[in-house]
Amino acid sequence: MTSSPFQRTIALPAPVCEQAAQHLEQAAHRAIDGAAIPLKAFRTAADNDFILPVSVVEQAASCLLVLATETAQTVRPSALRATISVALRLRDAVQLAHQPALSSRFW
Repeated sequence: MTSSPFQRTIALPAPVCEQAAQHLEQAAHRAIDGAAIPLKAFRTAADNDFILPVSVVEQAASCLLVLATETAQTVRPSALRATISVALRLRDAVQLAHQPALSSRFW
């Protein structure tokens, strides 16, 4: 069995996890598909040193972008920017995790 060069988990800063949980709560209240799983994971992230599966972080970023789209006309611009900012930080973390780890070995 070959191991993947990609990370399977991501360690996120505590403030990002807390902000994501708040926005995911709003997404869950709006019944955005897929928001429940990342919401639960982000709520318990502190118990795991803020380490989350890459797939959950990716799902959370998608849910937050959907939330931003659905609420763009009804929320304050600052609230919209906050939601988008967290979504983009999560997306960037996922993209970094999908890059292969650098190796010191030569091929």
